[in-house]
Amino acid sequence: MSIDFDTLEALRRQHPAWRLLQADSAALVASFLHRVFVLPNRRVIHQAELASALDDTLYAVREQRGPASYPKPALDYLNDWAANDKAWLRKFYPPGSDEPHFDLTPATEKALAWLGALSERSFVGTESRLLTLFELLRQMSEGSETDPEVRVQELQRRRDAIDAEIERVRAGDVPLLGDTALKERFTQFATLARELLADFREVEHNFRGLDRRVRERIALWDGSKGALLQDILGERDLIDESDQGRSFRAFWDFLMSRDRQDELSALLDRVLQLEPVAGLAPDPRLRRVHYDWLEAGEQTQRTVALLSQQLRRFLDDQAFLENRRIMDILRGIEAGALAVRAKQPAGDFMVITDTSPSADLPMERPLHAPAVKLAIASARIDAGDEDLDAAVLFSQFIVDKAALAQHVRRSLQQRTQVTLAELLASRPLQQGLAELVAYLSLAAEPGKAVIDDSVQEQVTWLARPGQHKTTSLPRVIFTK
Repeated sequence: MSIDFDTLEALRRQHPAWRLLQADSAALVASFLHRVFVLPNRRVIHQAELASALDDTLYAVREQRGPASYPKPALDYLNDWAANDKAWLRKFYPPGSDEPHFDLTPATEKALAWLGALSERSFVGTESRLLTLFELLRQMSEGSETDPEVRVQELQRRRDAIDAEIERVRAGDVPLLGDTALKERFTQFATLARELLADFREVEHNFRGLDRRVRERIALWDGSKGALLQDILGERDLIDESDQGRSFRAFWDFLMSRDRQDELSALLDRVLQLEPVAGLAPDPRLRRVHYDWLEAGEQTQRTVALLSQQLRRFLDDQAFLENRRIMDILRGIEAGALAVRAKQPAGDFMVITDTSPSADLPMERPLHAPAVKLAIASARIDAGDEDLDAAVLFSQFIVDKAALAQHVRRSLQQRTQVTLAELLASRPLQQGLAELVAYLSLAAEPGKAVIDDSVQEQVTWLARPGQHKTTSLPRVIFTK
């Protein structure tokens, strides 16, 4: 990209990442989205969960800065961040769901990565990156060599070097990487691992862009159906055969190998146990970063499969031949919408009287039915004398699981973890065993808590006046 005045001026006006950095609420938006999306590697979060998390964050901010800080409800902020004028979040409805879901946009993730790189680094390594550059050049040179003799000579040279190294090791000369070299290489690994996770969102975004461009060609097509099918079906594998598609498929095939997964797990366990690496206090999630890659890759795979399925369904629409007049009207609407997409006209663009047609079928009309006159007889009401226990009517209760979850989140605002015993000490059980089971149900959700079977804790509650009940259960630790 050319870094000139016109290009940067256009980016300042149009790019969502630049708009985020310029916003007055940039600190709130960036810190919240980094905490709920980037740190736990969450790809998609449904609206209720995300709004609840933002509501807790806004509560903490208002406690510090006063109630006038960010006065709007959490859902209004989420919708504002997902609007076209900001585009920091992507709001969509997954197939089979009527609840909105949210995901980060690639531009937002770039802004968060840039903000993370602003802090001063205590260690800057250069040797490992230089070796990586040389290795990349060597791979490109060897991979493009067409002369078999040259390839064979290079392989023999590398074999001789390996044989010489084997002999030195057998003779007792075992070269080891120093602490500085280990730290440098691990820092580069951690950076590349995080960048790879961020790349998945951009790859998925670009796949949707390819699908959108194909749909635009279909919307603006004015030829015959046969010519359209010949033109589009010849590119039905456009997404998979693009440069990003081929690169992603090669990465996926490499990572899906069971041997590669086992090798990555073993290497990560060994490297993280090295004393110089442990001294860097690495992120614990790096131990399972390859599983995060798999999860992000599966999300991208599902997106590509869904786009391909929708594209084929779009092409198979038989209404194009069955009712040409309706299709012409729809194409005119789509073409008009695409023409004004960049600059929407002022005022009402289109008025729709009703969103669906109404149909009255003759057989659905009710037949005439004469009114029936009811005979009402006045009777004396006798008082009952049955001795019934009405206490059962007042013994029913419902455990508010959302209130318990909010209690857990507020306890974690100032701490990184809290045990179930500490939660019950600050807020004793009010509904007995049912409320305790609700806490355990929250702990069983993925990523919510850790259960330590080696430690037993006693939990006591008041069953009825003067009667206490106690149970023993493993220690439950809720974490952020």
